Amino acid sequence: MKDNFSTRSDMYAKYRPTYPDELFLFLMAQVRNSESAWDCGTGNGQVAVQLASYFKHVYGTDISQSQLDNAVKLPNITYSKQPAEHTDIADRSFDLIVVAQAIHWFKFNEFYAEVKRTLKPDGILAVLGYGLISITPEVDIVVNKLYTDIIGPYWDKERGYIDENYQTIPFPFEEVECPQFVITQQWAVEHLVGYLETWSAVKHYQKQNGHNPVDLIKSELITAWGNVTERQITFPVLFRVGKMIN
Repeated sequence: MKDNFSTRSDMYAKYRPTYPDELFLFLMAQVRNSESAWDCGTGNGQVAVQLASYFKHVYGTDISQSQLDNAVKLPNITYSKQPAEHTDIADRSFDLIVVAQAIHWFKFNEFYAEVKRTLKPDGILAVLGYGLISITPEVDIVVNKLYTDIIGPYWDKERGYIDENYQTIPFPFEEVECPQFVITQQWAVEHLVGYLETWSAVKHYQKQNGHNPVDLIKSELITAWGNVTERQITFPVLFRVGKMIN
């Protein structure tokens, strides 16, 4: 598993979007029990916090101590620095395992072996993510210019799994048919800029070239945004759910 998010993890906690409540309600309709859930690749604990409303105990793991240091602490959440593929978690521990915007960084075979070991026989695996942001046609053109033209060569190859909506990841489970969800929030243009600066390819570009590529499109972005304090932003949710194959 790669660690692209230890640098400025406070920004990640501040600017990354959260998943809709309806998605978690759907998941709760699939699980048989709500004793224990694992948020694997928890980062700053955004999903762990959402799961904590539904489960007696939530276990969040990540390889970035910096991310975990910025995670929201709740009495029923336990955070631990561990790789997704090899943990000290006991066999058959979880009713639900969630991976949010992280599975493309994992070693699939090793992680799935860990899922099958730690998931209860009637447990559920949910793989979540979100695709490219959409706001208005004018703003989207500028964001796509950054995404493709400026930092395109700096994306890790694993980013392709997100562009392919997680449909090309291996998924050796009995798949559950899922509804389509979207993330919708109200953001100011400053929040959008902060979010773009959390992109891993932005960090790769900055490290190699010595300057922030978001600065190259910032004035164009503000012009495209227009004289509006906030706009509705939308992310398509990538969502696959599976059960153990008997």
